[in-house]
Amino acid sequence: MSVSSVRKAAGPGHLIRPYGDRKDDGVVQLSFVLPVAASEKAKEAARQLLQKQGFVDVLVAQMEKAGENYTFFVCYGKTQLALDYDTIEVPEVKIHKLGFDALNEAIKRDLGRRIAVVGGCTGTDAHAVGIDAIMNMKGYNQDYGLERYPMFDALNMGSQVLNEAIVAKALEMNADAILVSQIVTQRDVHKDNSRQLVELLKEKGLRDRFILLLGGPRIDHKLALEIGFDAGFGPGTKPSDVANYLYSAVLKKAGKKPEHEK
Repeated sequence: MSVSSVRKAAGPGHLIRPYGDRKDDGVVQLSFVLPVAASEKAKEAARQLLQKQGFVDVLVAQMEKAGENYTFFVCYGKTQLALDYDTIEVPEVKIHKLGFDALNEAIKRDLGRRIAVVGGCTGTDAHAVGIDAIMNMKGYNQDYGLERYPMFDALNMGSQVLNEAIVAKALEMNADAILVSQIVTQRDVHKDNSRQLVELLKEKGLRDRFILLLGGPRIDHKLALEIGFDAGFGPGTKPSDVANYLYSAVLKKAGKKPEHEK
């Protein structure tokens, strides 16, 4: 990834800068907390902190007490930096979306069986809202969960599921995929919990047995791949996104191609 000044940049490329009031003005909004009581001195500290990071024309727009000797700030500043957008490469999950009925028909036609999926919020994470949104019948944002699909055999194990337990259930169900949700992110516990499952599967010689999907508010496809999963799904993911991905992934694992790729 190249970073350069707009005024010094030359040659081909797609240079981009933050946009505030007008294109390429470099205006950025930032918010943060400093461990000091609210005062004019604290306000100046916030301004200088951003100046030291290279921002110019810094404006402290808001200062509020966030606790005893803690202050919350909202600031604006301008950056002189730009990115060449053409040089950025990020892995993305590519999904060909079929509607609810069309997907069920495609699975029945191309696989001739239901896709078995077991999911849960593993490790110490007790927040099941993410896995519930994807797995439960009611789904999320008017999008049916996997339990609603006739051609999915979906089991939601809930929260604080031991890795050994979810692997055992996946074997019992002869599952095609294991879905893991991680909500809590303090001290990167979401990464640790997720890695532990991958390591357990490798120890048992089962890593290639299952399609592994990872989801959560701090998850993206790149991070999921780095940890050892097959795909990652972040905020805003709908159950139908996961369902369609699994259809294509299971087909490809069986040496077949989805209809749209033939």
